[in-house]
Amino acid sequence: MNPRLDQLQSYPFQRLTTLLAGNQPPPAVKPVSLHIGEPKHPTPAFIRDTLVASLGGLSGYPATLGSDALRLAIAQWIAKRYAIAQPDPATQVLPVNGSREALFAFAQSVIDNSGNGGQLPVVICPNPFYQIYEGAALLAGAQPEFINTLSDDNYAFDPGQLPDAAWRRAQLLYVCSPGNPTGKVLTIADWKRLFEYADRYNCVIAADECYSEIYFDEAKPPLGALAAAAQLGRADFHKLVVFSSLSKRSNVPGMRSGFVAGDAAILKKFYLYRTYHGSAMSPPVQEASIAAWRDEAHVVANRALYLEKFKAVIDILQPVLPAEWPDAAFYLWLQTPIDDVEFTRRLYATEGVSVLPGSYLAREVRGINPGAGRIRIALVASVAECVEAAHRLRRFAASL
Repeated sequence: MNPRLDQLQSYPFQRLTTLLAGNQPPPAVKPVSLHIGEPKHPTPAFIRDTLVASLGGLSGYPATLGSDALRLAIAQWIAKRYAIAQPDPATQVLPVNGSREALFAFAQSVIDNSGNGGQLPVVICPNPFYQIYEGAALLAGAQPEFINTLSDDNYAFDPGQLPDAAWRRAQLLYVCSPGNPTGKVLTIADWKRLFEYADRYNCVIAADECYSEIYFDEAKPPLGALAAAAQLGRADFHKLVVFSSLSKRSNVPGMRSGFVAGDAAILKKFYLYRTYHGSAMSPPVQEASIAAWRDEAHVVANRALYLEKFKAVIDILQPVLPAEWPDAAFYLWLQTPIDDVEFTRRLYATEGVSVLPGSYLAREVRGINPGAGRIRIALVASVAECVEAAHRLRRFAASL
């Protein structure tokens, strides 16, 4: 077996299952699951109908490049959403089976283990982070290095935390904006600095934007990496590849549909890798994806539901827990009055509400685990369930 597999740590949800085992809530308490970022809003009917109507496409092998119509729909959506010139659908857009598999596969394509003088190449990640980044780095034969994002610094993603020696070995930089779990959105100044680092150290940026369409002010959508690049005179998206998905935007996590877009030269190599990887998108899913990318009404309605939940839940929690509005995404990143793991265990055992310990989403780096003493709450359930869970969470926190 590949010895690199031994470097992988258990996934946060596996650890949570172990933690909660034997701590079942009282029989009269109905459990409410807020620990996993899986959208629970209904899939729009027109997407389901398009999928069903396209099932005839199952009789043929799909192309890794996807259909011309799908790439065009994605390119048009990018241009409209970010108010930039339309990317070239033929060279700057590639459909993928959800952002998760693409984020993992991308590291396998980018990392070069030759000519490093015996030193491992470096993949830089935010901390806390989406564990796929770390696993992708390790299985590509690279060393993960972490940039802590802390509340004291407004969750700034500061590349200056790492020494020059680490950056000189860096080949890939994972960026998540809006962030998971903090909801932090990078500014144009942040992107300018990151592009400068990418140029100076010849490092590729993988921008994870799967939460880009969950925000709270229709007049102020989050800045995206492609828009930042265009504003900063990088219209060719040099050294930048963006990862996006329909899962959160359109409530279709089971459809596994997303895209990568950006630097044409990098995508050409990534496409070559994917032709061997066997990761072409099913034709019915492609047709349903076209329908989803071309419609915004259902996305606006989706955001309205999240806004309603955030308003209600934050008002309920504020008297006992300092709940902060994130810039975007559907997470609350709450500070706990006791150890985050113990808080999670006792909350479930008494109130039946499952959340995720923040320390499970981070690594101890330079003496700090930036997730310690926090929990991540995913407001993905119905409005009624989220409100009920908030009342239970408030009751439990008050008892401490």
